[in-house]
Amino acid sequence: MLKPVTATLWGMEYSIHECPKTHRDDVASIFPQEDMQGMLIVPTCQKSDVNLVAWGEQADVEKDRLLERFVQFASCVCEWLMDKGYWADYIDPCSGLPMIHKNSNNVYGEVQGLVTLLGYQTQNAGCCKIILHPKWGSSVYPASFFTKAPLHELENAIRHAETILAP
Repeated sequence: MLKPVTATLWGMEYSIHECPKTHRDDVASIFPQEDMQGMLIVPTCQKSDVNLVAWGEQADVEKDRLLERFVQFASCVCEWLMDKGYWADYIDPCSGLPMIHKNSNNVYGEVQGLVTLLGYQTQNAGCCKIILHPKWGSSVYPASFFTKAPLHELENAIRHAETILAP
């Protein structure tokens, strides 16, 4: 882990990791044009106001709110990095597909990513596994982005996004 779990100004948690060998084939299948050397993964978690395992309008509204916040953050970070000449992309949490480099139909598993990178526990919920955040339980919205930028440039991009998106 290059940067331990840290919170943005509005409470979104993130950490920065080199892509581990055990996760490399999965990531390479999502980004087949990219060499995995130097690939960084940034998993994020947002605390939900409702348990996201629940069904219904309240959970749907909350998922939409958290999706919008993640997309604003990840797109701001990725755009800043790409403007500097670095490769970057983020995953649509609804589909698991890349949002910028769309040359693969393979899906990134957010749950497995958090298990591999942070050792988070899971729970079965019907036909799928859900992540259990160590503080928030199942009231969590996970989403990830990726880059090949150097760590210091990624940290600069995150600070830039924080200042633009600060509440």
